[in-house]
Amino acid sequence: MVYRVPQTCALVLALALLTPVAATAQIAVSANDGKSALNDGKSQVRDPLVPDSVFVIDLNQSPPKVIGEVAAPASAVGPPTSVAVAKDESFALVTGAMKVDPADPKKIVADNRLSVIDLKAKPPVVSATLEAGPGAAGVSINPAGNLALVANRSEGTVSIFKISGKTLTPAGKIDFGAPKSGPCAVAFTPDGKLAFVTRDGDNKVSVLKIDGDKIEYTKRDIAAGLRPYGINMSPKGDVAVVADLGLNNGNGDDDTVSIIDVKANPPRTIDAVTVGPTPEGMTLSRDGQYLALAVMNGSNKSKSAPIYNDHGILKIYRLKDKKLSFVTQTNVGHWCQGVTFNKNAKKVLVQCMIENEIMVFDFDGKKLKKSASLKANGPAGIRIAD
Repeated sequence: MVYRVPQTCALVLALALLTPVAATAQIAVSANDGKSALNDGKSQVRDPLVPDSVFVIDLNQSPPKVIGEVAAPASAVGPPTSVAVAKDESFALVTGAMKVDPADPKKIVADNRLSVIDLKAKPPVVSATLEAGPGAAGVSINPAGNLALVANRSEGTVSIFKISGKTLTPAGKIDFGAPKSGPCAVAFTPDGKLAFVTRDGDNKVSVLKIDGDKIEYTKRDIAAGLRPYGINMSPKGDVAVVADLGLNNGNGDDDTVSIIDVKANPPRTIDAVTVGPTPEGMTLSRDGQYLALAVMNGSNKSKSAPIYNDHGILKIYRLKDKKLSFVTQTNVGHWCQGVTFNKNAKKVLVQCMIENEIMVFDFDGKKLKKSASLKANGPAGIRIAD
């Protein structure tokens, strides 16, 4: 028996074969600080100055490629979660924690700007600039996409913004009553009912309760490691991982990543893993199986310092049953900041300030192999859509 395809079905099939299948969008957004530099381990203003910028990176291409750029305030001061990307990749939020002092061009002072980047515009544009608080650092968008929180490191507060489409509206602040607490980064639980805020100024992770438009500080503070800095929430919402910055005092002490049991009542730290001197950028893969971590390893110190190393380290850990286990590591550049996986965790991007480079590594679940490089002046924060 011969089955003949009806003419209408044949036409549809032919059109389908001729029409390219649209690739799933996948971008990373990099915030680049053109004013910050190191001179033999000492922070200084870059001379000559380079404008701060934001890159849009296409991760569907191999190697990844910068497909858009816009001028916007950025900062290497504060954790490299200074970028948040909307789930539909229509816009990004970028904080600028520090700016050049208008009274002294050789110094930087706290800034409070939050830029809204329209990623759908060709080229991307800053669609709005809002005020958060002094030292505006880590920023995150809640899972529902209708709320953003900004940790204000120089004020001891968290700014609240309501989101409607691509429009942000200021909606108040959470004040911890401790101006020197140094709020750094924010992570929401997947149900959006809680947010965790790291405070490197007084060694705490604070829990916020969210009920619709109502956000309150629960007064529940979790003791993680010394100077909790970066934070990532697992996709299941069972744990949060915290990069503990340590004293960063030049003694070469190994620092830790802490694990918070989010489901415990109340949430609490249940474990810590020693990872090396000064963990800076970190990210969990979107399936929650892997943690990528950029460790300074003394690469940001003076060459005469006894703990100086001529490279940082990118480390990969497996997250399973609320435990981290080491998988692999590789050397990276100096003073490296943000880290992100692509969506399927086959690539890892690492921002290295001294080299002015975003290093790209292939990851097969066991090993890392450098596969590409993107040039960027002062890459200091990077994120993909959660």
